[in-house]
Amino acid sequence: MPPLVSHHDVEFIAIRAQGPGGQNVNKVSNAVHLRFDVPASSLPEAVKARLLALGDQRISKDGVIVIKAQSARSLEQNKTEALARLEALVAEASVVQKTRRPTRPTFASKQRRLKGKTVRAEVKAGRGKLVF
Repeated sequence: MPPLVSHHDVEFIAIRAQGPGGQNVNKVSNAVHLRFDVPASSLPEAVKARLLALGDQRISKDGVIVIKAQSARSLEQNKTEALARLEALVAEASVVQKTRRPTRPTFASKQRRLKGKTVRAEVKAGRGKLVF
């Protein structure tokens, strides 16, 4: 399957990673910010609309997806991970949900429901005070 996202639409920014790493953490920029501008991308319009409609916190108001990857110690691995996460997000948005067709309850299911209500009402009526 070909990739959904073109590499021309993606921008990588190398940043310093957070967390432990000894002397290396303050010197080397191994973490990466991936920026993907959805409106300016080469995705189909329907996929763009579904992607922007997602309630994901990584999507800004301007329609730019920002993904931060810093789990690996090498810049290339972090780029690959960020790109994989973006691919997963776009793949999720490219799936078209089936439209729901409303159905009606069957006659038998209505009868079963009413019978259950009658039985329950009789049980509750039997708990009251006895009237002579």
